[in-house]
Amino acid sequence: MNINGVVIDDTFSEAFSMRATRIVITAINYKWARHAAETMTGFATSVIGCRVEAGIEKQLTHSETPDGRPGISVLLFSTDRKTLQAQLETRIGQCVLTCPTTAVFAGLYTEDRIGLGKNLRYFGDGYQSSKLIGAERYWRIPVMDGEFICQETTGVQKAIGGGNLLVFARSISQVLLACEAAIDSMTALPNVILPFPGGGVRSGSKVGSKYPALSASTNHRYCPTLKGRDDSVLDKNIEAVMEIVIDGLTTEDVALAMKVGIEAICDLGKSQGIEKITGGNYGGKLGEHHFHLREIVGE
Repeated sequence: MNINGVVIDDTFSEAFSMRATRIVITAINYKWARHAAETMTGFATSVIGCRVEAGIEKQLTHSETPDGRPGISVLLFSTDRKTLQAQLETRIGQCVLTCPTTAVFAGLYTEDRIGLGKNLRYFGDGYQSSKLIGAERYWRIPVMDGEFICQETTGVQKAIGGGNLLVFARSISQVLLACEAAIDSMTALPNVILPFPGGGVRSGSKVGSKYPALSASTNHRYCPTLKGRDDSVLDKNIEAVMEIVIDGLTTEDVALAMKVGIEAICDLGKSQGIEKITGGNYGGKLGEHHFHLREIVGE
């Protein structure tokens, strides 16, 4: 399959089942809400090393937040509910509670709930108080600029992690141009995040390593400096490969993000040095969710 000179491989991206939650952070203005959101989503690129994958979903207007203040929605993904709970509480406590003027609220309302302020309230040292509004409990924790308002729980749901695209180009600048176009298109969508720095990944990994202590290592077949190896998959004119990883609340969310990303890359075309788009997979043996690239763009 060829779109505007860019080859779309007849393959699939392999993704994994995860658990996800959404929270809403508000503050006196967007500057402070974003400070909290960016800090709590730091060191959250891959469950391989970070235990959680997290990112800013979107900016919220005053009419979209529970307290009528500027807000940011954040999505967090992990492999299991227990880890997600622990990571959420730690990050809220260290990065949002500490940030001036912030409050935090549930962003998902499902039957399955995990603690948001449920345990964090103990920071109030007995001076905390609660209020029940409808079916939802909110905690008021005294802090030095007034009170930190925190909803007791937030919803958790099944989700998808690890949807991906691999972009081949003739230079680093050209692969960045392609990926930035795709990332801009993807991040405009709801219900998805791109957890790696800026949305791009240069250190694509494979399962296992020659070193027993490592569960993952560099995917050497895609490294331009190793094109002389027999198992390299790169043509001689490919000098840079970049990966984009997508986490989403549903398979439809991930597929749509991949579709708009592919379209943005193909709009630039081969004239901009972009040669091919493929997907990362492990032969279908690890992840039960398979996103076939040609089906996504509509062969």
